Amino acid sequence: MSSVVNHITVDCVGDPYDLAQFWSAVTGNPLADDDFPGDPEASVIPPSGARMLFVRVPDHKTMKNRVHLDLKPTDRTRDEEVTRLLALGATLVADHRRPDGTGWATLADPEGNEFCVERSDAERTPAP
Repeated sequence: MSSVVNHITVDCVGDPYDLAQFWSAVTGNPLADDDFPGDPEASVIPPSGARMLFVRVPDHKTMKNRVHLDLKPTDRTRDEEVTRLLALGATLVADHRRPDGTGWATLADPEGNEFCVERSDAERTPAP
């Protein structure tokens, strides 16, 4: 017997719809059809796998996330993706990118939830 991950739930003190819109832009996946501003929860629906569920909570985030997402760009470089996400409203928390092109960047979404941006597959493949 086993289980599947149904939702990845993210607590937020602001409007869950607003945070879901940020993550919808990050992932390119739509919000659920029944989500609206002011709702107590909102979901980002991927083509397969677990939904990202954003739920309003009364308490503010006070420490580092114990679980976070690691993003891998599919159609751009890591650095281009970091630039795109910063323009969407993310903030740079820590820069672990190295001069040789390895490493990652740690960002935070508008609610302060940390996530990392890794290199794309193309950046991991050795040049011929």
